[in-house]
Amino acid sequence: MELFLEQTLNGLQSGFTLLMISAGLTLIFGMMGVLNLAHGSLFMIGAFVAADVGARTGSFEWALVAGVLGAALAGAVMELVVIRFLYRRDHLDQVLATFAVVLIANQGVQMVWGIQPRTLNRPEWLEGSIGILPGLQYSIYRLAIILAGMVALLFLWLLIERTRVGMWIRAGNTNRDLLGALGVNVSLLYTLVFAIGAGLAGFAGVVASPYLTVQSGMGDNFLILSFVVIVIGGIGSIRGAVIASLVVGLAETYAHTYLPGVVGVFTDPSSAASIGSSLASASIYLVMVVVLLVRPHGLFGLEVSST
Repeated sequence: MELFLEQTLNGLQSGFTLLMISAGLTLIFGMMGVLNLAHGSLFMIGAFVAADVGARTGSFEWALVAGVLGAALAGAVMELVVIRFLYRRDHLDQVLATFAVVLIANQGVQMVWGIQPRTLNRPEWLEGSIGILPGLQYSIYRLAIILAGMVALLFLWLLIERTRVGMWIRAGNTNRDLLGALGVNVSLLYTLVFAIGAGLAGFAGVVASPYLTVQSGMGDNFLILSFVVIVIGGIGSIRGAVIASLVVGLAETYAHTYLPGVVGVFTDPSSAASIGSSLASASIYLVMVVVLLVRPHGLFGLEVSST
């Protein structure tokens, strides 16, 4: 039971980290219809900026602020320079253009920060572990990541449901041309939405950095997982992104924990570890296949225009 609870918390931590990335990507794709393969690069930029500021100041808090603002600024520049010219183009053009941005970003961080991996130390007040249950100690920092994911989700909900900008975002999902005809500066709104989504990705990059290696290309795997989340949850649905992120995080964690043991019943331990790890890596894609067989548009795909 202790192992199950610990892995459940690990899965939630992974899921909320993924949510902070995929929610921004869902917001961008749902409103703008742009397949942005460079979203993982914004995660990476946030991590690199935070690692640099953290090394200079010794403050995780300043590193967090700098990482979020750096990613948001990079997202705004990306929208102005590249994405703005892709709204009326088909998805193939969007994929090719944003993939080029990925290559440029990966080389760019190497030119600015070098090829040596960097680290970001967690704050001292989040060091150590706390007793969850008798005999079960859990990392305070990982619990803080879960809380940070909840805060990011609350921010996104308040933004979309309780602000004028959120009203414009919902209206833009329905009819962007009509929104412009009503006097809203749609171009500026798009830049703002893109910066918000980028800031969320940067936020995820910062909070994940203390247990990841900050290096070129670190956001690529998270980008793939984010697209899995979008497909499972339904394109453009924030609610779907929330549920799918947690499902993917828990499924992947449980699979890596228990599948090697299950496979070990039928084969030797060394083969079980290899086969179990491979099956665990494929588990989230199996979840995606099952969901699409039952609901081809994703869990909340029919509600894209209203979320």
